[in-house]
Amino acid sequence: MKKLYGLIGFPLGHSKSVEFFTNKFREAGLTGYSYRLFPLPDIAELLPMIDQLPDLRGFNVTIPYKEKIVPFLAEMDEEAQKAGCANVVLLDRKQGQCRMTGYNTDAPAFLDSLAGIDHHYHALILGTGGVSKAVASTFDKLNIDYLFVSRNPTNTKQITYQLLWQDPSVISQHTLIVNATPVGMFPNDHDCPDIPYDQLSHRHMLYDCIYNPAYTLFLRNGAGQGAQIKSGMEMFLKQAELTYGLFLK
Repeated sequence: MKKLYGLIGFPLGHSKSVEFFTNKFREAGLTGYSYRLFPLPDIAELLPMIDQLPDLRGFNVTIPYKEKIVPFLAEMDEEAQKAGCANVVLLDRKQGQCRMTGYNTDAPAFLDSLAGIDHHYHALILGTGGVSKAVASTFDKLNIDYLFVSRNPTNTKQITYQLLWQDPSVISQHTLIVNATPVGMFPNDHDCPDIPYDQLSHRHMLYDCIYNPAYTLFLRNGAGQGAQIKSGMEMFLKQAELTYGLFLK
């Protein structure tokens, strides 16, 4: 029996998922398994796509649909429920019906990738999308206080980028800064989040959830100020391994 898996999102030019899962399937001798990219300009195209692909058994979810996928799900695992978003979906096809279950492998992968990093008590999460929710749920587990940084704050846990420039105490106090936005991702690797990098020091840790490129301008700017840095490559590989295990359930 053929089993098709893939990645939905838009755009998908940065993704290395096809290479990863194709190699995993080949190494395991799973000749009937394949993995494809499914760029969807609109999440409304999801159900028609599923109907047209009877071999589809599951898919990863990336920007901008990790939260938008939730209404389509019949069930969510504990991590997905806590984060309020999913980056993996498994399909259960029976008698012409398709039931979707959502999982979040980003949160445990992010948690694992923090091993060996000095503990920080206050953090800034750049962005308010699906990745930021997984980061926040991890910080909740670790009792790390955090604020989201958003262009358009909607609650008291969110602040503006402008405030970072206006009040140096914010950067000084929050020594762990996580980029959970796509800013700086391939092919726009000349961009970086708009924060006052000159306020950073050796006390700071910059973590970029982006893995392509592995050494973003965000990280380079931080390193230039003496900050510790970490790319999203380890998080990507860890969540991909967890996803692979789900695909073989």
